[in-house]
Amino acid sequence: MRKRIAALLLVAATTGAVLVQTGGTALAHGSMVWPASRTYACYLDGRAGSGGGDLQPTNPACVQAVALGGKQPLWDWYGNLLSNAGGRSRDIIADGHLCGPATKYDAYNQARADWPATQLTANATVTLRYNAWAPHPGTWEQYVTKDGFDVTKPLKWSDLEPAPFDKVTNPPLGNGEYSWQAKLPNKSGRHIIFSLWQRSDSPEAFYSCSDVVFGGGVPDTQPPTAPGTPVASSVTGSSVRLDWAASTDNFGVSEYRVYRGDQVVATSATNSATVRSLTANTEYTFRVVAVDAAGNVSPSSAGVTVRTGSGPGACTVTYTKPSTWNGGFTANVKIANGSAEAVRSWQLVWDFPSGQQLSSAWSSTITVADGKATAKGASYNADISAGGTVEFGFNATTSGAVTDPVNFTLSGVSCAIP
Repeated sequence: MRKRIAALLLVAATTGAVLVQTGGTALAHGSMVWPASRTYACYLDGRAGSGGGDLQPTNPACVQAVALGGKQPLWDWYGNLLSNAGGRSRDIIADGHLCGPATKYDAYNQARADWPATQLTANATVTLRYNAWAPHPGTWEQYVTKDGFDVTKPLKWSDLEPAPFDKVTNPPLGNGEYSWQAKLPNKSGRHIIFSLWQRSDSPEAFYSCSDVVFGGGVPDTQPPTAPGTPVASSVTGSSVRLDWAASTDNFGVSEYRVYRGDQVVATSATNSATVRSLTANTEYTFRVVAVDAAGNVSPSSAGVTVRTGSGPGACTVTYTKPSTWNGGFTANVKIANGSAEAVRSWQLVWDFPSGQQLSSAWSSTITVADGKATAKGASYNADISAGGTVEFGFNATTSGAVTDPVNFTLSGVSCAIP
């Protein structure tokens, strides 16, 4: 055990950063978010159907997937992987299982024509977007189904074009996503885009199927219609939820952008978004525009003016050390969400004093770099319900006095410390 701890500390000293994941779950996660993978599209459908609470899909294919495999694959929409692929995906994945190679995601192999689909323009140059829950180097390949493919039959390797229409290694990373330019193939009608991400630092590989409908090869120059006037709700001292009537487009809307003045303050694939990091007791005006796959931008919606609340901070962090010893300590952290809305995919950031080194963590993934610690929830506690709490903990070694953090921010909002 001493040798293992020493090895971990040597890595920390060499790299200047430590990543800790407990529970045996793979550290890297990700999935295609545009065009949306089946799991991500059904996750969004489930959120829209629930009004922001528990996932309640309404799309028939998504409803059947939940009936067959439960809701956990939707909460873990970014975890469709095989840990031992090692470049052998074609050898170890059987026909009919490309969209969900692991048993957990088998329901997303259903051969049906009513999965949520993204409208695309043939031959268009677009920006592909892939979630980066935990970044790692590797190569992405995107294949499209052959002409004449029948979506009501199980997807086989032979149904894919033999060469990927797009291949990229280590694409740009920003705001939690990989994104890169790609030219779409010359296709028409309904197809499946199969994406394979093979890590170069591990045998682990990730898979996704994106259901798409290709329009004609004529360039799309028609912008979406203007979104409806936003309606504000769940107003707190630091955030506000906005909902609006959806835009229409000849091929389909790919993104909504929420503006405050000339600044984009939120983006969403659905007609709802939460704007965060606002100042209490302050008046803001927001407007929304829609963008299609060709980059055409709609006229702006009318604006809505909102005054944030003046109550206490939306979050409180309780930091305790139930155990300390010469050269180390155990810390427990409790986050209380005092707002009237859930905090999705929470991230807690605090100063990590010099001389302290993270050695293990539980109920979270913690990254330490440049004197800052960032904790993210595990799959089962990634969201904090309105008025709810989450707890996690970690062990650390220290070469000096054990000092407590004095500043915590939750998803960019400063938290109170009792």
